[in-house]
Amino acid sequence: MTAGVGTRRVTTAQRRRAAAILSAATFAAIVLVVTALAGGYRINLTPSEPLGLWRFVPLDRPAAVDDLVFICPPATAEMREARARGYLRPGSCPDGVAPLIKTVIAVAGQHVEIGADVSVDGRPVFSSRLASRDGSDRPLVPFTSGIVPPGYVFLHSSFSGSYDSRYFGPVPTSGILGLAQEVLTYAP
Repeated sequence: MTAGVGTRRVTTAQRRRAAAILSAATFAAIVLVVTALAGGYRINLTPSEPLGLWRFVPLDRPAAVDDLVFICPPATAEMREARARGYLRPGSCPDGVAPLIKTVIAVAGQHVEIGADVSVDGRPVFSSRLASRDGSDRPLVPFTSGIVPPGYVFLHSSFSGSYDSRYFGPVPTSGILGLAQEVLTYAP
């Protein structure tokens, strides 16, 4: 009988020890995530840009063509539809979505032409073919062509399934959080 009681004490002690280790690991993970978020680090889980760890870099000048930026999408009908369709992940932006990582391909005053592909001021944009339907066979409506208004930028990702300005149009520069810098990423 004594051996059984001793075994229970060891099992109970082992459980307590495992619970303590699990609690410490959970606490450390939470501290790490909070510290990373406060330090401007984010994990990208979408294929629009390489998967992995990214960092916000302050942008102390106006956004320019070819800048890779973190941007909070505006609270528009297109973005509400995108969220309902699952294109946008939950996150820290004012509308409750995660910041997007996109490349600025046009700034205020530039003419964006949308046809089968996108061109800016008459120059074709690499990997900009439009899709008529998304991965769930729902229709995608392209943005109409036009001039990017003051205070706005036109965004793009070369990933063919990217939801970007080809579909939602120019976005306000006020949503730009900073430049997006790769820290530890993987491009499949």
